[in-house]
Amino acid sequence: MEKTPVTSSNVESIGYDEDSSTLEIEFKNGATYQYFDVPENVFTELRDADSVGGYLAARIKGTYRYSKV
Repeated sequence: MEKTPVTSSNVESIGYDEDSSTLEIEFKNGATYQYFDVPENVFTELRDADSVGGYLAARIKGTYRYSKV
């Protein structure tokens, strides 16, 4: 999955697969997580958020199934 670097103190890059609605997040500590069944607009809002980490905590963590890659 192609990922885009983001400006964040915690997140290194994010990517999205439209076919499977999978969001992939790479953290600065090297960990990568995939979140499943994420609507594309949520990815867009995350990418454009003033605070990527804040949006992640408020709208994605605890809402979507995930797996560590």
